[in-house]
Amino acid sequence: MDTLSQLKSELQGEYQTTRKFIELFPEGKNDYAPHEKSMKMMPLATHLVEVFEWPNTILNTSELDFAKGEYKPSVLSTREDLLKKLDDDYEAGKKALENVQEDDLNPSWTIKNDGHELASWSKYGAIRHALNQITHHRAQLGVYYRLNNIPLPGSYGPSADNPSF
Repeated sequence: MDTLSQLKSELQGEYQTTRKFIELFPEGKNDYAPHEKSMKMMPLATHLVEVFEWPNTILNTSELDFAKGEYKPSVLSTREDLLKKLDDDYEAGKKALENVQEDDLNPSWTIKNDGHELASWSKYGAIRHALNQITHHRAQLGVYYRLNNIPLPGSYGPSADNPSF
């Protein structure tokens, strides 16, 4: 099974769909959140685009320990910033997948906090989890858009706003 080509293809498809959403990001709504417990719209969109880099981090490390400060979320403020970050992070993730072999997907990769294991997968499993995160956070962003009357592009088929897909 050629899982690398499948991961590359899926990453590309998620990038193309996510780019349509980010192109619609509403200026002036960075601090919008549908609920007090919800992320604000710009940090959510920023997190979404950052996930495209994760294959690079996963393939080049064995773990991420949040307490060590190894991960610092980007702080963005405009649609243009989001689009650039999306493009740059997609290229980093894509390049990482292009520069490894199938066997490089087998070692484990772990998320920790101050040495405490939060989750562990094979590198393949961690990248699959990242791809799932893209879908999850893009769906969240879609709800924010809907609540702000921003027409939704289709993702895996037509949307109510884009019936022709």
